[in-house]
Order: sequence, then C-alpha cells, then structure tokens
Amino acid sequence: MQITDVRVRKIAKEGKMKAIVSITIDDEFVVHDIKVIEGEKGLFIAMPSKKASDGEYRDIAHPITSATRDSIQKIILDSYEKAMLEPDEPGI
Repeated sequence: MQITDVRVRKIAKEGKMKAIVSITIDDEFVVHDIKVIEGEKGLFIAMPSKKASDGEYRDIAHPITSATRDSIQKIILDSYEKAMLEPDEPGI
C-alpha cells in the first residue's frame, strides 16, 4: 500500500482541529475527512467517524495495525507541516 497523494485543507480559525486531510491510496482509493488535531502531546490524526445511535463516535475507515496507523500519521503530519509553510490562498 502506497499513499500516492495527500491534500491538506488548513483550518484558519482557532481551536484544536488544525486541518482536514484527504489521502489517495495506490492512485485508486481515497479517504476523506481525516482530521489533524493538536493534543496535549502534539499533533495526531483522527480518522473519519460518525456518531452512532448510542452517542459514541465510530471510525468509518481506519488502519488495522499500529504500524500502518503510524505510517499514515507520519505521511499526513509531514504533509501538514509542509502546507503550513506555504502561503494561504486568497479567500480561504
């Protein structure tokens, strides 16, 4: 599995959520709405989720292994850091 594209949408307003990210896997499969969150121990990613009938949030898509999660998180956070160095586009 290769992440072949990462698209970062920076969040301008103050808060813990810093960006929304979409990743493309093997140029064939896209996962939207991965969140970059500022936590107590630094940045981390939150996979797309929805609220269940019991009020709990459940991931819609997520990696099966910790190694895969770590790999995806590293690629996303590296892309986020690069995006932070780029000037914002007008109107965003």
